[in-house]
Amino acid sequence: MEQVKIAVIGGSGLYNMPNVTDMVSVEVDTPFGNPSGAIKIGSLSGKRVAFLPRHGEGHVLSPATLPYRANIFALKKLGVRFIIAVNAVGSLREDFAPGDIITPDQIVDYTIHNRSRSFFESGLVAHISVADPMSVYLREIIAHAVEAVGGKAHRQGVFLVEDGPRFATRAESHLFRAWGCDLIGMTSAPEAFLAREAEIDYASLAHVTDYDCWREEEEAVTSDMVIQTLSKNIEIVKNALAAAIANIDADKNVPAHSALDTALATSRPAMDEEMIEKLRPILTRVLNLDETTDR
Repeated sequence: MEQVKIAVIGGSGLYNMPNVTDMVSVEVDTPFGNPSGAIKIGSLSGKRVAFLPRHGEGHVLSPATLPYRANIFALKKLGVRFIIAVNAVGSLREDFAPGDIITPDQIVDYTIHNRSRSFFESGLVAHISVADPMSVYLREIIAHAVEAVGGKAHRQGVFLVEDGPRFATRAESHLFRAWGCDLIGMTSAPEAFLAREAEIDYASLAHVTDYDCWREEEEAVTSDMVIQTLSKNIEIVKNALAAAIANIDADKNVPAHSALDTALATSRPAMDEEMIEKLRPILTRVLNLDETTDR
């Protein structure tokens, strides 16, 4: 299986860019089921990049039921070290206007449905640190890329992640603003946290499609409204992605790449061997496992 160090998670339109060449499609098995869809690997900006359609081909999977663990695990098996996640978001503040792009630095996880939030289950416990859940390194690269292609970038923001698939009520939207949240979306949790458990550096390229519903002088957000603005945003997003990928040093080491060093709570003798084998791609480095044998 081809090994790739950079991945993009987003809509299927992203890998249909005309400047993506030498495209192949790969199916990756995981212990957590199938990913959202076949992963496309292509060349962009001189690098091989894996593109994962978060909601499946044709946008058929709901945010609350996405196979988050399978998606991140599949990318880990491919050797991915850096993920740029593209998110369509609503704005919770006046100066984050539709069409702007934000590289959020924080997440508030407001998901209340039963999303699987960790790779680590009974027999092997880990408490991952996500005080700063988004990559400092990637966020700056993304912001510079957005500006270089003529977009408006904001370098910080608090990203509220709700379950969906419905949009927020006005009361919820006002509550999230009172909490100090700046953006609202449905998919970066637990995606960002699973990436940290897998020791993959992760950042969001969040493009604003609407003002949610707190801004009462505006029409309440609808799916049609989001799709219309998304289609306007997509060209700047594609150009920014190409510029960002050109500037990623795929071999650079950042803190996320050693996140498990201080996370494993179970002592090595007490670890369940079946769980070690299940999570082998994630644990190989930290447990100094042979990549092909049991120990």
